[in-house]
Amino acid sequence: MRWMITTAATIIALDQISKVWIVHLLDLKSRLQIDVLPPYLTFRMAWNRGVNFGLGASDSDVMRWVLIAVALAISAWVVWWVRKEAMGRLGQVFAGLLLGGAIGNVIDRLIYGAVADFLNMSCCGFHNPWSFNIADAAIFAGAIGLVLFAGEKTDPKTP
Repeated sequence: MRWMITTAATIIALDQISKVWIVHLLDLKSRLQIDVLPPYLTFRMAWNRGVNFGLGASDSDVMRWVLIAVALAISAWVVWWVRKEAMGRLGQVFAGLLLGGAIGNVIDRLIYGAVADFLNMSCCGFHNPWSFNIADAAIFAGAIGLVLFAGEKTDPKTP
C-alpha cells in the first residue's frame, strides 16, 4: 500500500501545484492561451464539466456531484482491489497514478465546479483540439498500467 499512497500523493501535489502556477499565477484563466513551444506545447484553458474530452458535460450541479461520487467510488474500489490482490510495487504505482489523478480532479470539482485543463499538445500536422492536465495523464497511464501489470503479486519475503 505504501507505493500506491506515495504515488497518489505525489500526483495530487504535482497536479494541484501545476494548476496554481499555470491557471492562477500565470493567469491562464484570463489569458486563455499561452504559447510555450507551439505547436508541441501550448497552455490552453478549458473548464471540463464532463468526463474525458468533456463528454457528458453539463452545467448542472447534480452532474458535478455525480461525477465526484463516481470518482470517489472508483477510487475506493481501486484501494480495495490493491489490498485484496496484494499487488506488488508496479501494480501499486499504477494504482497510485489512477487514484492520485482521480482525487486531483475531484479537488478541482470541489473548488472550481469543473476540472481545470490546460495542457495542449500537437505534433506532426495533427492539431489537437483538447486540453488535459497532469491528473488526466496519470489516470490514463494508471489505467493502462493496471490492465497490463495488475497480476504482479507482492513477494512475501520482500519487505
